[in-house]
Formats: sequence, structure tokens, C-alpha cells
Amino acid sequence: MLVTGGGGFLGQAIVRRLSEKGERVCSFSRRSHPQLIRMGTEQIQGDLSDARAVLRACEGKQVVYHTAAKAGVWGRFEDFYRTNVLGTRNVIAACKAAGVQRLIYTSSPSVIFDGSDMEGVDESAPYPRHFHSAYPRTKAMAEMEVVAAAGEGLCTVILRPHLIWGPGDPHFAPRIIARAKRIRRVGDGNNRVDTIYIDNAADAHLLAAERLATRPELSGRIYFISQDDPIPVWDMVDAILASAGLPPISGSVSPTVAYLAGGILEIAYKTLRLKGEPPMTRFLARELATAHWFDIRAARRDLGYDPRVSTAEGLRRLAAWLQNDYRRPHRPA
Repeated sequence: MLVTGGGGFLGQAIVRRLSEKGERVCSFSRRSHPQLIRMGTEQIQGDLSDARAVLRACEGKQVVYHTAAKAGVWGRFEDFYRTNVLGTRNVIAACKAAGVQRLIYTSSPSVIFDGSDMEGVDESAPYPRHFHSAYPRTKAMAEMEVVAAAGEGLCTVILRPHLIWGPGDPHFAPRIIARAKRIRRVGDGNNRVDTIYIDNAADAHLLAAERLATRPELSGRIYFISQDDPIPVWDMVDAILASAGLPPISGSVSPTVAYLAGGILEIAYKTLRLKGEPPMTRFLARELATAHWFDIRAARRDLGYDPRVSTAEGLRRLAAWLQNDYRRPHRPA
């Protein structure tokens, strides 16, 4: 088994689950990760943009879990394209050349986000005419490459997890905690969103590979995966803050103000060539003010996916990690 991005949050969870099942696992990423060394995982260093390195990593593998990606709401399109599109293209080519049997690709629900509410949306929803950020645009392009590969004989499944969180999270929860004093609600706070606990996300990936082995007719299909428990986005933010022993968010701004602020900050960062990413962008403003929850009946039916860790239990585990294992002070987001 090969996991691209095996040192990442999701990648490590998949590596751990595969190892627990007795599978021989290899990770492909740009650097070595101490956590994987402790798990006894073979590691291959390389960049997704290096076709030869990707081919070497895929040789002798039966299944590839392609989780590696460049994520974020800000940055140059070229950088996202190189990793998310060209990188995925290299993975597909390597799988074909090396005789890999199955490819499980990690995508994102943001590929269908058009700036409006998404409530109970299923896999039939089309890509938008216009993307508000390079990340969803390039992930959508990569999805199309993976679907096309299925038509050319490679068995593939695409999964769309939304807001992965849990113990060990290096991004979502830590960023909320680090920005706790500066965060303001966008809108009335009633817009519901889907999330997915890390163990459930890993389970879904293993299930996809297992089902694809016995049901090749599933190849090329796309599945939303989540807790199947939509929650108001700001309730989730407050729950994460409470897990860290912090008070809930108190202030708020209107979606219009947040959107205008995002536009102004984008211009400032581009014009002044400021480092890092703006604290608000137009894409982020729309995401925070709209609903994002999805129909996962297809994943239940075809993959046998059922979130075994509830949101309440996941928050309990997150709180334990934050209190016992997560080291402060937090790095600035």
C-alpha cells in the first residue's frame, strides 16, 4: 500500500489503520516524518511534480491512497496547479505504468461550491462555472483526471471529506484556537455544515479500497463522506474552543462586510506582496456564511460507510488531546 502525503493529518491516520490491519505500508512525501518512523513505516521522499520519483514510489504497490495536496484559500494558481493537477496526473500515470490495481483519491466538497448554500447536496451536483479560489479549481481539475483514468482501465474512487478534525489536527482546530480573540461570527450563525472526524475519514478510505476490489463497477465514482450530522458552523467553532478551555466567540459581522473586507485584503496582499495569507478572503467569507452539508447515502450504500465515532465522542477525544498532548503556546496562524 502506498499513501501519498503519509505524513499529513489524514495520511497518517490511513497509514495507522492499514498498519493495524497488518498491511505493508509505504509513505511518499517531501520529507521524513518522525511519527511514521515510530510506526515503522517505510518512507520515500520526493515531490509529486517529479514523475520519476512518483513512479518509483508506485512500483510494486497494489493500492495507492492519494491524499497529498496543496490546500488553502490563498496563493498562486501555478503552485496549486503543480501539486494538485500535475501531481495527480503523475500519480495516475505511475499507477498505470506500475500495474497498481486501485487508486483512492482524496478530494473536497469545495469543488462544487458556487458561493450559495449547499444543503443535502449529492454527487450529481455540477462543478460551478466560476471558482472563487485556486484550491477548489485545481481539485476539480484533478477529480476530472481521476474520473478519466477510470475510463482508461484504472480502478479509482474519489472521496470528498469535509472539514476533517480530531486529535493530532495540525490545522483546523489549532488555527481556531490561535485566532480565538480575533474571530468574529460571519452572519447569523445558523448555517449548518458537515464535518468528519479523522478516524471516520480514514475508515472511509479503507472501505473504498476494499469495496473497489470486489466491485470494480464502482470505479470512477465520487462520494461525499461526513459525520452525517450537520451542525451550525459557529457551534462547531465554539465546541472546539470549549475543548481547549476557551470562551465562545462573541462578536459578529455581516456576510457583506466580511466579503468586502476579504476583497480589500486580497488587493492589499497582492499589491504589497505581503507574506502569508489574508485573515479574510472573499472565498472564505462566503464559506463561513453559507450552509455546507451533504447526502452521504451513496457512500453508505456502495462503500458500507457508517461514521463509527460520533461528533460528541470525537469532541471528547479532542478535548483530551488538547489538554494532555497539545503543546502551547500555539504558533501564529
